[in-house]
Amino acid sequence: DELISRVRVLGHPLCVGLDPYLDRIPPPFRRGSMTIGDPRTADAVADFLGAVIDRVSGKVAVIKPQIALFEQLGWRGMKMLEGILDRARKQHLLVLLDAKRGDIGATAEGYAQAYLDPSSSMSVDAMTVNPYMGRDAIEPFVRRAAQDRRGVFVLVRNSNPGSSDYQCLETGKGLLFEVVAHSLHEIEERLVAPQTEWSSLGITVAATYPDDSDRIRAILPRTLFLVLGYGAQGGTAKEAVRGFVPGPNGMEGGLVNASRAVLFPADGMTDNVAQWEIAFDLAVEQTIGALRQVV
Repeated sequence: DELISRVRVLGHPLCVGLDPYLDRIPPPFRRGSMTIGDPRTADAVADFLGAVIDRVSGKVAVIKPQIALFEQLGWRGMKMLEGILDRARKQHLLVLLDAKRGDIGATAEGYAQAYLDPSSSMSVDAMTVNPYMGRDAIEPFVRRAAQDRRGVFVLVRNSNPGSSDYQCLETGKGLLFEVVAHSLHEIEERLVAPQTEWSSLGITVAATYPDDSDRIRAILPRTLFLVLGYGAQGGTAKEAVRGFVPGPNGMEGGLVNASRAVLFPADGMTDNVAQWEIAFDLAVEQTIGALRQVV
């Protein structure tokens, strides 16, 4: 309900991915060698992402930190992520953590508690999970989502070319990604929200495989889509929203993620902070504008 309500007010589904590739951090924010072993690197990334959060506040509903790019910096990176999450909360941004966790029993419960428990210092609004160890591997996340008003985004159809190696395997019940989608129907219904009637279950789909989004929407009509592959990976705005459906203020049904195209515009690789701000703001506005045209 919170997510869809914000998207309706803003008039677009852009989710800004926070993927802080160290070699692409703009010059005004760089410190030291910008290597993972340099203790100054985490502070540089924190300054950069802090500026990003401040500039997208009020313009987008959601940010999506990629946890691997924080983990690579060790404890400094995780401490930095904690600060980023706190800053996002203060700016009233929803946070979808791209962690792709997937394990069994108590281990999955530990991940769920670490990131979906409201009392955790690393608490986020939603996170991505991997279903390929079975339903019991995602159940702890679903229980926590139901209990604490959180979201769970399950990997179903991804945008990288290699995803088809497994997700498009033929089975006796259809392609594997369709089998996974069918298996989530009960969870979709369990997490349906009272106001918008969208589910707090989300799944990944790919702008690079738009026909598959149509097939998945037919299986999971109330599930939120996290659309990957838009922009830098070649998916167009029209392809990105293929699985969206009409709502009160236009097409709706999920989020369209953009990371590199927004974070690292070519004109933003400048030593001048003001010029970086102009380039970044323009990239955000152009991305929002393209999505508004198709929803």
